[in-house]
Amino acid sequence: MARAAFPTLTLAAALLSMAWAAPAAAREAVMASAPSAVSVTLYRDPDRGPDDQINRNWPRGFAMINETRTVTLPPGESTIRFEGVAEGMVAVSAIVTGLPGGTIEKNRNADLLSPAALVDGTLGNRVTITRTNPATGAQSAESAVVRTRADGGLVLQTAQGYEAVRCAGMPEKLTFDSVPDGLSAQPVFSIDTRDASGGTYQVQLTYIAWGFDWQAHYVGTFEDKAPVGKEKLRLRSWLTLVNDNGQSFEDATLLVVAGKLNVESDFQGLSDPPRGRGLFLTCYPLGSTAEGSPENYPYPPPPPPPAPMMMEADAEIVVTGSFRVAQSMASPVAMVATEEALGDLKLYRVPERVTVASKSMKQVAFLDKDAVQGELEYRASCSPWNNSSDPQALRRVLKTKNDKKHGLGVALPMGGVTLFEPSSAGDLLVGEETLRDYAEGQDVEIALGESPNAFALCVRQTEAEPGDEGNPWLPTRATLTNANRHPIKARVELGRPADWGVRKKVKGMSVKDGQWVIERTIPAGASVNIDWEVRSAEDEDD
Repeated sequence: MARAAFPTLTLAAALLSMAWAAPAAAREAVMASAPSAVSVTLYRDPDRGPDDQINRNWPRGFAMINETRTVTLPPGESTIRFEGVAEGMVAVSAIVTGLPGGTIEKNRNADLLSPAALVDGTLGNRVTITRTNPATGAQSAESAVVRTRADGGLVLQTAQGYEAVRCAGMPEKLTFDSVPDGLSAQPVFSIDTRDASGGTYQVQLTYIAWGFDWQAHYVGTFEDKAPVGKEKLRLRSWLTLVNDNGQSFEDATLLVVAGKLNVESDFQGLSDPPRGRGLFLTCYPLGSTAEGSPENYPYPPPPPPPAPMMMEADAEIVVTGSFRVAQSMASPVAMVATEEALGDLKLYRVPERVTVASKSMKQVAFLDKDAVQGELEYRASCSPWNNSSDPQALRRVLKTKNDKKHGLGVALPMGGVTLFEPSSAGDLLVGEETLRDYAEGQDVEIALGESPNAFALCVRQTEAEPGDEGNPWLPTRATLTNANRHPIKARVELGRPADWGVRKKVKGMSVKDGQWVIERTIPAGASVNIDWEVRSAEDEDD
């Protein structure tokens, strides 16, 4: 009995060994559906400052993209292919949720459909070559087998033998019956998964993509009936969005995030977008196969780049200091993005779905305030080192506060600002400036340039200079002149209290924004003298 059982055990062990050694069945490839819903959240280039514009040809911001797709899985293991992801996709950031078996492995397909990839994928298979007689225009077609890869010339085997493409002296065209498996005209992201029973599931694909950016631009028009010095303006702002990827995101939920993120990863290096490989054919000059160097003929010629897409209807307004911008202030805003909190950052949500088109720039309104209240102030710098016989033009600054009392009360992302003022000739440009990020409740200042009608002359009333032995007090006078037909509020900046001590304090003197300042109202067509004494703060106890 024991002897009879031994062969049975050996056979069972052999069968088990054969089963163990058998290769696992190849995973079935499953194509996910096109996205049924898309959300695009844009983040600014973290290294771009308030004075820097978007690099239209090389945007260095990024986006968080969320797509809802449907997949039908067979029982067992399979590979899901997500076609049409952004070419700037950072594959290591991708997350797929909604699968019963989770993710076994992730892959970014590196080869796009291109002339070279098409040839390599058809190696050993039949194609059709069509030749055109240049004299008669007659075409002849025959079957051929691809015998070489695309890196170094293309050789076909026909009924007449082996020949290199484009070396016969006649126009030739290759026709492929099908696209080889694994090639796609759009970038593809794939994952391996496992589902014991199979089924249809709705999944979420979320990933970071490189090649986006956005910035704000503000356009303001002063009200011509506001009291002198107490300004009122209508302020509108636009979000300018840039997508440098070759993929469009149709009917997307659009969000933008304001504030600077701490980003350590090199998203550009991690994205490593796939590239289509061209096909370059090599053959010898006609009539001489024994002499001369090979000549290279590109085949087929690469398609011309797509024409830049026209800006969409709501992006017709150009955010620069132009008359068109001023005219746009009277037109109604179709939709305005709403503000939400995102931790310490601010998120702006566009209320309607929009298309973030490929290789395009788009604009969406996110702020529209009818009555922003501010104050126009004229400033001069009279530090102890200023001692010139030439008067300086006073700098004009529009001051307001980012709160509801002054007509604002929302976070203001950094960007440019263009201001217009009504006149008999229409709205005219009066200033352009850049703004940093302003949180709600902060004081906001917009420089409007120098005044041609208001000046300050700062002169020391002694021959002593700062730093002289004994640290003497330096009598100083500022003469403020206002040639306007209306009074102005002037502010003279004297220096930091940590550096300079001041005595003989005068009316309107205080410490603001870390400086000694004197504030006075200068009547129309008048001059005012202001005197004080100053010295280095190093020997204040003397």
